Amino acid sequence: MRAEWGNDEGASSAARHRADLVGWMERTRAALDAFDPDFVLIWGDDQYENFKEDIVPPYCVSAYDRFKFAVPPGNVWGETDKTYDLPGHRQAAKHLASALIEEGFDAAYAYKPLHHPLGHAFSNAILYLDYARRGFGYPIVPMAINCYGRRVLAQRGGLPVFDREIGEADLDPPAPTPRRLFDLGAATARILAASPWRVALLASSGWSHAFLTAKNHYLYPDTPADKRMFEALRGADWQTWRNCSGAAVEDSGQQEILNWMCLAGALSALERKPQVVLLDDVLPPNENAVQTIAFLRKAGYEGPIVIVSDRASRLRSAQLRAVGAVDAIHKDNLDTVRLGEALARARASGLPAG
Repeated sequence: MRAEWGNDEGASSAARHRADLVGWMERTRAALDAFDPDFVLIWGDDQYENFKEDIVPPYCVSAYDRFKFAVPPGNVWGETDKTYDLPGHRQAAKHLASALIEEGFDAAYAYKPLHHPLGHAFSNAILYLDYARRGFGYPIVPMAINCYGRRVLAQRGGLPVFDREIGEADLDPPAPTPRRLFDLGAATARILAASPWRVALLASSGWSHAFLTAKNHYLYPDTPADKRMFEALRGADWQTWRNCSGAAVEDSGQQEILNWMCLAGALSALERKPQVVLLDDVLPPNENAVQTIAFLRKAGYEGPIVIVSDRASRLRSAQLRAVGAVDAIHKDNLDTVRLGEALARARASGLPAG
């Protein structure tokens, strides 16, 4: 924390963090465009937006015809009156809700918003995937999850009340269990895989939050818990995800990770592991991608590797290919077309999926 604060009150660290964030969002958008789905299903939490005192379902499929929402004030783009008007996919949403019910998941659904046009977990996903403001034309099917559970009403999905203690009697019924949401995600993946639509699955949320982590006096999140779950996700250790308890989620302030329980379940059902690894040329603790490629091969990864670099000259690209990369892309040239070409080379490489 002191290193991030530096001698400029964190300004340099914040700039580096934003550059990294935007870079990865752009890569995600490029992959989405290369996939070109019929619609995007988004798992996200409802933070006292439509899940209020009148009704709090465990999860809800939004089968709207359209989604209209405004960019919030004080945004990084300096926009004051920009709005989005995105298509939904009512047919697919109704199909999903029906099939989930038939599989034993009592899915709620809605044809219009009750209080809020679109929760920020969903709108933020759109705003960041459209960071360069090229437009976002994919239909969406948001699936809201009651991640905040015992604090969705008691704490209104937000900051704790510091002038009084929230006791057990003030808390709400719990969120759906991680196991149930893992299985929900798995069922969703199976249903959509058998459908006529080409679908991208997305989880949109943070993980541990300081304002939910009481054991850390609401000052900082449970980063070690996040790292453990990340390693389990990266290693396709689905039992660690499915066996996580609701109590552990609350203890670590990880309520929003329940969105990712759905995604983990989907990955498990689809037996998906990374088929292509996109690497930054400089990825600590290694000095460059040559060392990282050697590490991945030694660890047993045999699939294609694409390098993203700010020095992808012909000579550097040849060096990277010589040690096992199938392609190298200059960071300034990372767009949908270039990523599509790289993925085509990866698929044509004949290397097995890792």
